[in-house]
Amino acid sequence: MSDHSSKSKRFGRPSRLARLQQALVLGSLLFATAWFFFWWPRSAWLAVVGAAMCLLGYALVLGLEGLAAARLNRTDEAPQAGWSGVAGAWWQEVRVAPQVFAWRQPFRWASLPDDTDPCDGAAPAVVFVHGFVCNRGLWLPWMARMRREGLPYVSVNLEPVFGDIDAYIPLMSDAVRRAHQITGRPPVLICHSMGGLVARAWMAAEPDMPVHRVVTIGSPHRGTWLGRFSRVANGRQMRQEGEWLAALHGREAHLRPDGPYANFVCWYSNADNIVFPASTATLPGADNRLVPGAAHVALAFHPTVMDESLAIVTSAASSPSERTAA
Repeated sequence: MSDHSSKSKRFGRPSRLARLQQALVLGSLLFATAWFFFWWPRSAWLAVVGAAMCLLGYALVLGLEGLAAARLNRTDEAPQAGWSGVAGAWWQEVRVAPQVFAWRQPFRWASLPDDTDPCDGAAPAVVFVHGFVCNRGLWLPWMARMRREGLPYVSVNLEPVFGDIDAYIPLMSDAVRRAHQITGRPPVLICHSMGGLVARAWMAAEPDMPVHRVVTIGSPHRGTWLGRFSRVANGRQMRQEGEWLAALHGREAHLRPDGPYANFVCWYSNADNIVFPASTATLPGADNRLVPGAAHVALAFHPTVMDESLAIVTSAASSPSERTAA
């Protein structure tokens, strides 16, 4: 069986985002190489600087995002990160971003496939829900750890990449059903960035499908300042004080008037370069947990976030297995 058909069998269809990111990575390498060898005989300095900007220019963008976040966070209720925290977060993201966007997502997204066979373990399965311009490859470090610890998981690829968040609800329903079939227990949802909004939209649309707990990591629950610059559907839905978020909150409050977010754990950071001001990643009544000085993508792999989130999964083994919705 070809690699292409094998991926299709395991994941339903290839990841279009992976193909796009493959083209971007290979195109950048090709352009940087051509630039370097074209300019080297003419100007060594221009050859090196041009190639470096092609491959490392993203670091400048991350720096501008970090500066914008630092400025907006001055009036936020979260503790200030300070310039050392902002600089540290920038360096985290500079190192992590290529691993995610230039390797795991474009080339390794189909490795470590989802669990499918029923298991007798007491812990629930995890549903991994990635964020904006990501695919299931984001979660590979988590998946590798869960395999070592014998914990089952399933995942989603939220495509079309720039589609309406509500259009992802069928993908969530399918993933939750698959997770439930593995263990017979309501799953734990672990969501990064936009994935937290996808989970909330699904829960509002399918209130009778139970989950054990919802863990969100850097999710723009109250929107993000950067959303004002987006021109794509899901980007516009993540705007601060946007209509879509207000309508979602209204549906949640109607369904669970006593506290729609009591079963949520929300990880957030005062140095998040994508979701800011910082407190926009929190929810009223949720277990909101601050991780100081962590960047947006790096927050998903912070040791505290991983350890305590998986502790929630394993502790569910000793919790009652009744089917209570979040």
